[in-house]
Amino acid sequence: MGKYLFGGNPQFLINSSHTFPKVTELLSYVGFNYVDAIDLDSLQEEVISRTLESLDPHSSYIPIADLQEVNESMQGNFEGIGVEFQIIKDTILVVSPISGGPSEQQGILAGDKIILVDTINVAGVGFTNKDVLKTLKGKKGTKVSLYIKRKNINRLLEFNIIRDRIPITSVDVSYMVNQDIGYIKVNRFSGTTDKEFVSALSRLKRSGMNKLILDLRSNPGGYLSAAINMVDEFLPNGKLIVYTEGSARRRQVYESTYQGQFQKESIVVLVDEGSASASEIVAGAIQDHDRGFVVGRRTFGKGLVQEQSQLSDGSAFRLTTARYYTPSGRSIQKPYSDDAGEYNQEASERYYSGELYHEDSVKVSDSIRYYTGNGRVVYGGGGIYPDYFIPMDSTGRTDWLYDLLADNRINTFAFAYVEAHEDDLNKYQNTSEFQEEFEINERVFNDFVDAAKAKGVQGSASEIENSKLWVKKRIKAIVARKLWGDEGFYRAINENDLMMVKASEILRVE
Repeated sequence: MGKYLFGGNPQFLINSSHTFPKVTELLSYVGFNYVDAIDLDSLQEEVISRTLESLDPHSSYIPIADLQEVNESMQGNFEGIGVEFQIIKDTILVVSPISGGPSEQQGILAGDKIILVDTINVAGVGFTNKDVLKTLKGKKGTKVSLYIKRKNINRLLEFNIIRDRIPITSVDVSYMVNQDIGYIKVNRFSGTTDKEFVSALSRLKRSGMNKLILDLRSNPGGYLSAAINMVDEFLPNGKLIVYTEGSARRRQVYESTYQGQFQKESIVVLVDEGSASASEIVAGAIQDHDRGFVVGRRTFGKGLVQEQSQLSDGSAFRLTTARYYTPSGRSIQKPYSDDAGEYNQEASERYYSGELYHEDSVKVSDSIRYYTGNGRVVYGGGGIYPDYFIPMDSTGRTDWLYDLLADNRINTFAFAYVEAHEDDLNKYQNTSEFQEEFEINERVFNDFVDAAKAKGVQGSASEIENSKLWVKKRIKAIVARKLWGDEGFYRAINENDLMMVKASEILRVE
């Protein structure tokens, strides 16, 4: 496994004992002379971790115990049984078996409840998501026995699953919004993003797409190469996508090729305060080349490139080696100091300053003003500033709603609703039909309120009324996911979404 550019090169091993004698000398002296017994390995890891953290907010140490999980999310796969799950009423509920995975092949179904794993009781014992992952994941080729409770069957069903490699997708969903507008939601930039995105783009083009909404909201970034390859689909040959530069790294320029399959069609990119790194590279390139419009709120502001390298004991670290710059020359990295807490709290400050709700609360300086090829003003120094600002939607936010979410009441009710109305729901032939015809009526909503109240989640009459539309929409989306997977969920959740409405409005006049 080599270096990864987060935003190549062969892996290298580092042994610092001869390079930094003072550090080695100090640790050795402490180990031999400290008043109490001390774990020198742990102390050494603490020194490494704090050293990296002191450099910038994104350089970090990765202990061996965490390395596999960190790499899995970026490589686009892990090894396990292949199910999406949720803990409902202290029981592991299979939301969906992953397509092509070992659980689906053995006949595990959505709605199954996992009671035993091998001989371990996992129901009603306070299992957390982390406990479930630890129990179900394992090396490819290893066997695990699941004992399942299935609706209308009075005995536990036994399934012997051979763990396998399970893909982690980075494209959540892609679908046609209407006859010519397509929608693609990307959740990260991983090792499989290129293939997934090109496949989704090609499929939608065959369906008649000539305008695209690219949703990068809450996408924290990932591989620099994945962002470059995505932008390459949108630009003609020889256009600057991004360049990187650091005091120990010469400027490296990345340009588009002739291979892009969406070079002239209209694009809108959706972003928010959770869009970072590689997401900002994509949005910045689209904006700087006047290739499309960016809709949403100011992005996170991470313009530092990390390389991941391995230490001699198998642990790893990520070191910031360069900054990246958009085609107009802007660095979007927000300011940082030695106080990591202050840096991480900046997102909260946006909320309290009113920036997430009012465009005029966004403060920009002429010192970070840049110009696109067409002379349009854009800004750097703290994220990508959208072409069209869309405030955070606070509709329906009440203490009652937050209590519902904390207690998982909406998901629990939606799953129970699907089980109780399976025959009625099966009449819908596709997601579009479901979206147009199905609704959570007043009777169902009142049943939900009563069910939540019975579990101790109560709200005032005004809170319930204020949150009603939000809750009904979310229940519908969860029901849709149970029936139609992610496409059903996103079609429901995107209905009347303020950013989606604006994006569609822009594309209709393009």
